[in-house]
Amino acid sequence: MAPTTALSGASPDTARRILDDIEDQFRLTQDDLIRITSQFLQDFKLGLGEYNHPMAMIPTFVTGVPDGTETGTFLALDLGGTNLRVCEVELLGNKEFVLRQQKYKVSEALKTGEATTLFDYLADSVDAFLTEFASAVPASPTTEQANPFLSPSLNDLPEPAVPLGLTFSFPVEQTALNRGKILTWTKGFAAKNAIGNDVVQLLQDAFDRKHLHVRCVALVNDTVGALLSRAYTSGGCVLGSIFGTGTNGAFVERVENITKLGDSPARQKGGYMVVNTEWGAFNNTRTVLPTTPYDNKVDRESINPKYQAYEKFISGMYLGEITRNVLLSLLDAAPKPLLFNGRSSKQLNSHYGFDTAYMSEVEEAWENGRVPIVPVTTDGEDGKPAANGIAASDIKTKVPDWQSAHFTDIDALSPDDIARLERIRGIIIQRLGLDSEDVSLRDAAIVRWASSLVANRAARLSGCAVAATLVQTERAKLGGGYATDEERISVGVDGSLIQHYPNFNARLRESLRELVGPEVEKKVDIGLAKDGSGVGG
Repeated sequence: MAPTTALSGASPDTARRILDDIEDQFRLTQDDLIRITSQFLQDFKLGLGEYNHPMAMIPTFVTGVPDGTETGTFLALDLGGTNLRVCEVELLGNKEFVLRQQKYKVSEALKTGEATTLFDYLADSVDAFLTEFASAVPASPTTEQANPFLSPSLNDLPEPAVPLGLTFSFPVEQTALNRGKILTWTKGFAAKNAIGNDVVQLLQDAFDRKHLHVRCVALVNDTVGALLSRAYTSGGCVLGSIFGTGTNGAFVERVENITKLGDSPARQKGGYMVVNTEWGAFNNTRTVLPTTPYDNKVDRESINPKYQAYEKFISGMYLGEITRNVLLSLLDAAPKPLLFNGRSSKQLNSHYGFDTAYMSEVEEAWENGRVPIVPVTTDGEDGKPAANGIAASDIKTKVPDWQSAHFTDIDALSPDDIARLERIRGIIIQRLGLDSEDVSLRDAAIVRWASSLVANRAARLSGCAVAATLVQTERAKLGGGYATDEERISVGVDGSLIQHYPNFNARLRESLRELVGPEVEKKVDIGLAKDGSGVGG
């Protein structure tokens, strides 16, 4: 049996006061959420009206979304990291699709060499895919009405040109559906003579050099892809969002509200356009985000201090590091340590040594054997878990307040919870490389509590972005009291947090309910955007 406590002489009252103080720093009241969402709406308006704001609100020139009736076979090229993917997407016209894909490694030499060499490799990969894997020559969509989410030039392609959509997950300044200037490289890419050039033209030039009959007709990022993919499989979609390693959102906005387009043809035409918010940069000044010393340390030691503030509060890349900072503060507490007998490990001392996946593993062990709060549904024949579930207003049992320091009092816990803590203790010893005698059940309870505290704040802050979008698109009123006539509001999501982190979706929904009221929240259908980077592209 593991030791129950390792307070090393610190009085229970002193320890509890310290934990309560940390808990208070991470709590978000309804008023806090409303204030943050109000700032979101102000930043939306700023970004729609002028260029060069952190919340960039990039016009994508995608002027409609699919409804699931479109048919045809297309190519998609997805470049955004270590691998590139070439996909063949067959739209079946019944809200279903068939995807065939192949991954190709992008070497360090390609990432940092000449842009022409990189784009020649992209073209060669498409050629190899067409030769070896594609089942048919892609064709234009066949629908009774014109397909609104593809380039108008698609119908003018010379035969037998193959239409291709490019998902390019790097910063671009987009000026048309099939035009976008590369602003900077990220994720370890630094190809020379690319910045300032049109990424679509760079790719098209490579196709032409290789004498490939392929035409790049659309440029999107992964968030826009999530919106379009979910729209196809659910018959429409208002918002596409990523809640994973990073975060971003794209939604369908009235063109008349995108005033920075001036008197351009796109604005004169009116209608709707998908806007890429780049909301990871929301409130870089941190005037409303609930900053703690643990967040400040993450930001100060990051590769981009003072940037991507919202992302650093809610995305999977940073949640583990925030939690590690909390744990280290308890380990270093004076005059007596409150964790692990005051002993650390190489893993715990390492920058990003406590992965967000460890948090998820710990919380999953705590939830084991309990009735799911939001049942996980499946979406499609592959049986993959969807991020959907029942509305918060229909949940019979609220998500317990696991963030309360009360749950670190192991003497008050049930035998089943003690057994769960035993499993969590094993996870901590294994993942952090600590000696077993230095990890008590109380320590396990504190690690579980800290993980839940950080993740709960992230989910509630995520709800602010969704709520702001609903208010901006006139489907809700901040604070509740108004509900759109629509029976269902479709939101597409992708990312590891929303898909896999225990209760993340339920916590986000509770936040959404507090912000827009139960009448709207129960209409929101949060569903997994299946392969947004491939299908949406």
